[in-house]
Amino acid sequence: MTALLPQADSYEDLRARFRWDIPARCNIAEEACDRWVGSGRAAILALHENGAVEPISFDELHRRACRLANLLEAQGITRGDRIGVLLPQCAEAAVAHLAAYRIGAIAVPLFLLFGEDALAYRLGDCAAAALVTDQAGLAKIAAIRGSLPALRCVLAIGGGEGALDLHAGMARARDSHACVATGPDDPAVIIYTSGTTGSPKGALHGHRVLRGHLPGVEMPQERFPQPDDLFWTPADWAWIGGLFDVLLPSLFHGVPVLAYRMQKFDPEFAFRLMAQHGVRNAFLPPTALKMLRTVPNPTRYGCRLRSIGSGGETLGAEMLEWGRAAFGLTINEFYGQTECNLVVANCAGLFPVKPGSMGRPVPGHQVAILDDGDAPLPPGSEGAIAIRAPDPVMFLGYWNRPEATRDKFRGDWMLTGDRGLADGEGYLTFLGRDDDVITSAGYRIGPGEVEDCLLRHPAIAMAAVIGLPDDLRTERVAAVIVPKPGITPDAALARQIQDFVRTRLAAHLYPRQVEFADALPMTATGKIMRGVLRKQYAGKGTP
Repeated sequence: MTALLPQADSYEDLRARFRWDIPARCNIAEEACDRWVGSGRAAILALHENGAVEPISFDELHRRACRLANLLEAQGITRGDRIGVLLPQCAEAAVAHLAAYRIGAIAVPLFLLFGEDALAYRLGDCAAAALVTDQAGLAKIAAIRGSLPALRCVLAIGGGEGALDLHAGMARARDSHACVATGPDDPAVIIYTSGTTGSPKGALHGHRVLRGHLPGVEMPQERFPQPDDLFWTPADWAWIGGLFDVLLPSLFHGVPVLAYRMQKFDPEFAFRLMAQHGVRNAFLPPTALKMLRTVPNPTRYGCRLRSIGSGGETLGAEMLEWGRAAFGLTINEFYGQTECNLVVANCAGLFPVKPGSMGRPVPGHQVAILDDGDAPLPPGSEGAIAIRAPDPVMFLGYWNRPEATRDKFRGDWMLTGDRGLADGEGYLTFLGRDDDVITSAGYRIGPGEVEDCLLRHPAIAMAAVIGLPDDLRTERVAAVIVPKPGITPDAALARQIQDFVRTRLAAHLYPRQVEFADALPMTATGKIMRGVLRKQYAGKGTP
């Protein structure tokens, strides 16, 4: 197990010593599987519903991937074809990805909970030629297959009408296959954005994207890999967080991944799972952390995690303090997006973690705060978060969207669409999406700081802060609150919450409007859909 990040005594030394190593021949299947054949290592620990754990070695993973690659080629699927992967966390999902990369096809991960319209859009947009799925996925595809003329091959676990039996077909196929020669910029995977605004766009990545992710995994996971590491995430492997923050980097490093399909996140079960199976490393999205935080006395489960990374929403002091009490470690926040992931991160073992900061630029990535003229701003100035191209983890472009791709760039800078600022030590703070930043009475307010304060209130389980139109202030700060179980949401609680923020933060930051809800609208990746909340409450005045 050799990390890409060199040994260093300081962050500054680490950045100075780091160099990218992107070979001319670069194929994710070779890097995440073939290199470990014959090692005897476990690749995946598949946890089944009955509690049994099926260890799958790299040798076995390789054989299965070769069988599926041969099966796909026998069905006429070839280099450049798109292959949908509509599966939960399971061995077959990993095999499907590796097989697609082996034959030079382009994998298209799809979220199992997508409805028919979402699947029809993505499969149609990329003109997928093949799909690997299970019975639940097959039922959804049956209703839309007539609208997908490019889809000529469906492989399903257990077979079914209009589909080949995945396991039976693989059993008849050869278990050896010569991986095609691909380069770093040859297309490997299309990952659709979560689509918080407008139609989802397919971010096309080359085979270099795996190596591009590695420093950003190793840093927040505290010098990953280390002896006895075992990685798990509740995040679905259909998203870049599950696929490229956990599964494929772990396999690259020869570290086993615990695979389990959690139909609905259960925080108590998650604690038991991590303790029982000796999970050492975890990617826990902020939503999962907030749900785990509701479990009393978490130390009773006996978790022995070495590192936790989190990204997608800002973590504040409250969540960091809870993490230290619950796990005995500091949760390392990181930052990135589907188009260019894991470019900023914390690493508590290397430098102090500042509450509210998403960390410092990961070695190998140049991240800056730009003004409206796309010039880098000095420390302490708010602006657009941007990443300099070229960068190994950066996407090749949006699938069939050349104009949208061009709009993403200003010269050598890729604009993330997020607002932030950097301090004199290079720590970056996320203020919100361009449309999440609130302008109120001349102040520009990021929702993260206010939400962190709200989470300190003993009656609040989850909170979202938005700006609503206001004739006097341009926008007023509003908070949408999900109370903890047993708490009665009423006007008195709303006033108490307002006073709580006003006395702890500032008068201009407290929510002038408090709304209560049973749940917050979120993307499938667990990000709060503040745009939906703004539309929902835009016409409602202050109480």
